[in-house]
Amino acid sequence: MKVLDLQCAHGHGFEGWFGSNEDFESQLARGLVECPVCANTAIVKLLSAPRLNLGNAKAPEAERSNAAAPASAPAHLPAEMSPEARWMRAVREVLAKTEDVGDRFADEARRMHYGETKERGIRGQATPEQTEALLDEGIAVMPLPIPAGLKETLQ
Repeated sequence: MKVLDLQCAHGHGFEGWFGSNEDFESQLARGLVECPVCANTAIVKLLSAPRLNLGNAKAPEAERSNAAAPASAPAHLPAEMSPEARWMRAVREVLAKTEDVGDRFADEARRMHYGETKERGIRGQATPEQTEALLDEGIAVMPLPIPAGLKETLQ
């Protein structure tokens, strides 16, 4: 199994697992390798050092004590996660805690805003015109691009 460090044209870094370098090259040529953040298929392989298993070797105590998490990392998102991984985790959380109302989004948002139905977390699709109209009515909405990898069940 080859674990490769990959990057899309937008600079999102991610890992890919392949049976061999030939498998990677074949999948890349067929457009099957895509960025899990933005679904871009312009992927390049980054240089990476080989991983050596050296038994029970541990980092010196000084290195471990200097590896404190940055203060800017929210408690529920580990600091050692890449920005892309934190974004994916946040999007997964939004997907898990909201109801998908599809193309009824603008209507449902209005119904909640005007007290016709109980407030809840919703997501869905709205045209730019619908979004502008909602904002003009004082209804707070925001776009949430959902990476292609999260739209389907991961295997």
